[in-house]
Amino acid sequence: MEHRFFGTTGLKVSELCLGTQTFGWVADEKSAYEELDLFVEQGGNFLDTANVYNQGRSEAILGSWLKKRGNRQAQVLSSKVFFPVGAGPNDSGLSRRHIFQSLEASLKRLGTDHLDLYQAHCYDYTTRLEETLGAFRDLQAAGKVRHIGVSNWNASQLVKAILLGRQQHGLSIASLQAEYSLIVRSTEWELLPVCREEGLGFMAWSPLAGGWLSGKYRRGEAPPENSRVGRKDRWDDQPEQRESETTWKVVEALVRIARQQGKSLAQVALNWLLQRWEGIVPILGARTPEQLKDNLGAAGWKLGSEDISVLDAASDPPVPYPYRFLQRYAKRKEAT
Repeated sequence: MEHRFFGTTGLKVSELCLGTQTFGWVADEKSAYEELDLFVEQGGNFLDTANVYNQGRSEAILGSWLKKRGNRQAQVLSSKVFFPVGAGPNDSGLSRRHIFQSLEASLKRLGTDHLDLYQAHCYDYTTRLEETLGAFRDLQAAGKVRHIGVSNWNASQLVKAILLGRQQHGLSIASLQAEYSLIVRSTEWELLPVCREEGLGFMAWSPLAGGWLSGKYRRGEAPPENSRVGRKDRWDDQPEQRESETTWKVVEALVRIARQQGKSLAQVALNWLLQRWEGIVPILGARTPEQLKDNLGAAGWKLGSEDISVLDAASDPPVPYPYRFLQRYAKRKEAT
């Protein structure tokens, strides 16, 4: 696995990131350890978690693995804060109080004195952005976090945070984590251009669209019982959210290309994403070590331009105004 610069931080991360949301949920501690060992053996060094994943169990499993392996300094460790971690009125959001308390709890579970990346897991409409940025700045100054990122923010929120951070708080936003895949390409309209122009790293969550790009779901067939759709795990990944004519066009294109290339559908879908821009780091979320091993096979090769064009055409979403107008009449200057 190759390594790439994470935005303009100077930090080098593996081109694939291991997401740990499955740890303590569909992956027990034994499977989680096997996944982590495999990921590191393949050159991976970027690990992503969150305080809310499985009531902190994900962080705890990751922390115990780091302690047993004794390789904390070799890893780039990321966690997040926002969603409720208790029933109290101050147990969620991006207030100074909740950010500080959540970080201390995350550090304890992870068994470390700092995070390499701490992310706001969602935008908070109830807290002044200045309050949130000031809290992150103070944690960074205290050495408890190295870099600050955001996740699930829209473009105007992201730009405002970048400008306020630079002008008023001495704080640089290092990265954005957002959904991006062959069937979720609206990220390309504003979020990716902002990241490119402002030098932010980009972490793509759900790069296989909750399994819809892995080949486990086929048109006209019942979903496997032991799948996210079959178990009805997440609202976001159910057919009413993911299924469309575009989805099936993309899956059918992936099937053809995967057969021609001798790769799995997941490997082709992830490789397409890796080639969109060198600043993109897809986040892998695996239920089993075997699934992770297959996903890691997305690295070390490249789709041809013809295959990329086929996937681009199959997944091309309808573009609303003003993006349609700008695509036709204005040319974007590529970031260097």
